[in-house]
Amino acid sequence: MTISPDNDNNAEDSMVFIIIGKAYERDGDTEGVDIHVILRAPDDDTAVREALNALAEEGFLEADLDQIGMLTEAPDDEPHASAYQGALEGEVAIIRFA
Repeated sequence: MTISPDNDNNAEDSMVFIIIGKAYERDGDTEGVDIHVILRAPDDDTAVREALNALAEEGFLEADLDQIGMLTEAPDDEPHASAYQGALEGEVAIIRFA
């Protein structure tokens, strides 16, 4: 018996997401660091959860995630091109902007 997904979020293959936001390394930090997180996940809820876990592993105490979207093709410019390739291989890429 084949079951087809009820919506687009249940596709067979994982999708590559980009999450844009600001992360904070110190308690009471008001400036934060602008970040892009690129990762592969089956749906947007899982993508957000995995992004937050990866940020915590990198020492960020909290994050404000502003936007989430899907990357439908590989970006041309670095560092996003390498991060996209890493996401296809199962990595979670965190791009920091100073």
